[in-house]
Amino acid sequence: MSTAGKLIERVQFESPDMRTGIWTHEYECRAEFIYARGGEAVYAARLEGRSVFKIKIRQCAAAREILQSWRMIDMRRATYEGDVPQTGVYNIREVDPISDRAWIYLLVEAGVAYG
Repeated sequence: MSTAGKLIERVQFESPDMRTGIWTHEYECRAEFIYARGGEAVYAARLEGRSVFKIKIRQCAAAREILQSWRMIDMRRATYEGDVPQTGVYNIREVDPISDRAWIYLLVEAGVAYG
């Protein structure tokens, strides 16, 4: 059984403005990072220097709005140059809001172009 005590990371989600290319802050919450094991695609990503994680966040109205076109920022590990994050940025590859009534699971990947 999952508990809120494992939600030790802080993440924020940003959506892109297609006209200007500027990222807009949408939502911020606690999260649990789960190291993704398994499949061939995960191993291939690691060989190419990309990190793949499964992220668990609490289910709520704002969290259900998260889209694959958004990006996630790890607020504890992110480094910034001005207002632009340089590290700790993840592309959202998959959003699963229906497998569990209490949690939303995201598959995120770092080390790739944003968007």
